[in-house]
Amino acid sequence: MENTLKPLRDGESVLDLSPRSCVGGGVEDVYGEDRATEDQLVTPWTFSVASGYSLMRDPQYNKGLAFTEKERDAHYLRGLLPPVVSSQQLQEKKLMHNIRQYEVPLQKYMAMMDLQACIHPPTHHCYMILATSYLSMMLFCGQQERNERLFYKLLIDNVEELLPIVYTPVVGEACQKYGSIFKRPQGLYISLKEKGKILEVLKNWPERSIQVIVVTDGERILGLGDLGCQGMGIPVGKLALYSALGGVRPSACLPITIDVGTNNEKLLNDEFYIGLRQKRATGKEYYDLLHEFMSAVKQNYGEKVLVQFEDFANHNAFELLAKYGTTHLVFNDDIQGTASVVLAGVVAALKLIGGTLPEHTFLFLGAGEAGTGIAELIALEMSKQTKAPIEESRKKIWLVDSKGLIVSSRVNSLQHFKKPWAHEHEPVSTLIEAVKVIKPTVLIGSSGVGKTFTKEVVEAMTANNKIPLILALSNPTSQSECTAEEAYQWSEGRAIFASGSPFDPVEYKGKVYYSGQANNAYIFPGFGLGLVMSGAIRVHDDMLLAASEALAKQVTEENYKKGLTYPPFSDIRKISANIAANVAAKAYELGLATHLPRPQDLVKYAESCMYSPLYRNYR
Repeated sequence: MENTLKPLRDGESVLDLSPRSCVGGGVEDVYGEDRATEDQLVTPWTFSVASGYSLMRDPQYNKGLAFTEKERDAHYLRGLLPPVVSSQQLQEKKLMHNIRQYEVPLQKYMAMMDLQACIHPPTHHCYMILATSYLSMMLFCGQQERNERLFYKLLIDNVEELLPIVYTPVVGEACQKYGSIFKRPQGLYISLKEKGKILEVLKNWPERSIQVIVVTDGERILGLGDLGCQGMGIPVGKLALYSALGGVRPSACLPITIDVGTNNEKLLNDEFYIGLRQKRATGKEYYDLLHEFMSAVKQNYGEKVLVQFEDFANHNAFELLAKYGTTHLVFNDDIQGTASVVLAGVVAALKLIGGTLPEHTFLFLGAGEAGTGIAELIALEMSKQTKAPIEESRKKIWLVDSKGLIVSSRVNSLQHFKKPWAHEHEPVSTLIEAVKVIKPTVLIGSSGVGKTFTKEVVEAMTANNKIPLILALSNPTSQSECTAEEAYQWSEGRAIFASGSPFDPVEYKGKVYYSGQANNAYIFPGFGLGLVMSGAIRVHDDMLLAASEALAKQVTEENYKKGLTYPPFSDIRKISANIAANVAAKAYELGLATHLPRPQDLVKYAESCMYSPLYRNYR
């Protein structure tokens, strides 16, 4: 007797498995419309005896002890589970208890990754798949229980506790040790060996309806440098946040690592390294591979798939964004996402430090993709407010790189992305000198070098300003320009401080100080959701400004009283819905949206599109 598994959507009784609903596997095929992130609850295989065991081993559909008595009978699970029927809430309580027992953060990371899915089961050509091949794939992925919905339920309900585990700062250590802790594949690995066959490789991925791709080449992972193929932890972590915080359904997310080699000698000599053992490809060989990749993505997934570039080195990041920004839906989180979240924090901080944005003077330590990206978006917002040319707004923003203050006398030796910031001024060789002569009201660190906001620097900022705004943005924690404790102590409690990595509250002279976290996770999940739900075909700078504006508005009076310039992460899904609505509204306004007609209430529509990790009932 053949058993067809039919997980039910809310209010739905039967979901057929005709070729129409299986071939292509897209949301549009199944529901007759292209809902942005609607969860596609179709089990695309047909089994007999093996079906119950396979259902339990499939992370998309596994519920563990939460399978009901009826489900156990209907899907041959009787005897495969202990007799107790548990709730998802009790499972969550048990797992959080277990995770908290680990004292080493990396162990917590590994426990979370063990719970998450490896790869999704095939949703295309389903009528051709044999039970044996599917079971082989499940065995290949490992025997530990994986439960996708429980993973996301844990992450959503405990986001402030688990965000530093599944993403920065712990993900940095995970990438450094990825070869040693590697258990099962997550995402696609495209190396130089696949040159000429990238489209074929993309078609090997079992999901057809992909809405968001996060891709890295591993050359500049956080502030840790070239980690080669082991940078895969970043796309995997980012996409976990896309689903948990932004509500993009997990099956629509695809993490990809482009492996062109590594210049990290330690990795090249590591017997457990999982990538190509060669020096990095550069020049034509590199760009030809990337071009083949971008062309194949568009051919395979269409024009509306979002490609997020992640942790590419400066010399490639700007060129890739410029090259494909006019032909693809692309977004660089290090350049644009960081800029948007920092601008939001600065705008919110104005209520605490006073003045308007154009009245402030900014000094950056770090003139790479993050620093110049933030600077440009701040200049754009200044120009929007003053109606002045952006060239005038840029004059309020100064950058310091490894050679000192960026000034006009250096212009001929500067990389192209630094040239707009080369202002008329005598050369200044150090940060402390720059603080003293420029007298900035806002100091922003994006250098990737820890301990560079010294006591002398913070004291100089405090001498120049009643309330200095200090943002130490570099990740992970070890690379932060200064700690929260240092910022508050050295400024005698006067600074408004935010950082890239989280810091605990600081007690200073009997008062508790809370620091904000300028984490890109505030922006990119909601930003991506806004692009997806509007069917946007290009990213425009005004969308980034819209995202910043929406985030800044989420900071409450209660947050301000604590000195915070960002809202709590516990409200992140509400925050993401508001950002998505603002971004989508801008896409419609600019004529870049393709999902028509425009929904009347974009916030409610965003919320309705969000993936839910609650268990479904199976008939």
